[in-house]
Amino acid sequence: MPGHFEPLPGGGAAVALDEVEISIIRSLAVQLLELIGPGPAEDAGEDPLAQLFAEGPSEPPADPVLRRLFPDAYTDPAHEPGDPVEAEERRAHSAEFRRYTENDLRAGKRENALAVIRTLDRIASSAEGGEAVLELSPEGSRQWLGALNDLRLAIGSRLEISDEDDTDPLYRLPDDDPRKPMVLAYLWLGGLQETLVSTLMP
Repeated sequence: MPGHFEPLPGGGAAVALDEVEISIIRSLAVQLLELIGPGPAEDAGEDPLAQLFAEGPSEPPADPVLRRLFPDAYTDPAHEPGDPVEAEERRAHSAEFRRYTENDLRAGKRENALAVIRTLDRIASSAEGGEAVLELSPEGSRQWLGALNDLRLAIGSRLEISDEDDTDPLYRLPDDDPRKPMVLAYLWLGGLQETLVSTLMP
């Protein structure tokens, strides 16, 4: 899937996508929305105004993908301090930080994913039997960039990719490996993300 973003005069970016590409990205964005879940104000019986002052969770999510999307701010399981007092202090700071930031982070990620879905829905009918050109404003480009990053983090977590060096063995997967479609999607989204970043650079 060779699609790549190109800058638009005056800001923003454009990319040509076919029906299959639109369907894949939209499906992944919908799955991301389902994983992130509804916002507090969307829960039945909740007062939206009260949600402005609502506290978020203090514990990391159980799902490994959500833990990747919403990591602890002050702790790193791979580099736990040897001093138990320091470790406990870091956990307390992380819990406090999460309590006051995670709701906003989730809302931002939901908005980015929704922006992707809405823009794809606008061009879907034009792509029937061919390609359609998706044009994004500078703000739309930033929302897409955030969503593409989240999608790659989610897929990378499922593939147990902790950094880009982990992708080398994935290039050599046989075609019948069940991870192959996810790997192809991960690499393709990476190409889209990279070219979109380049359109935002001065």
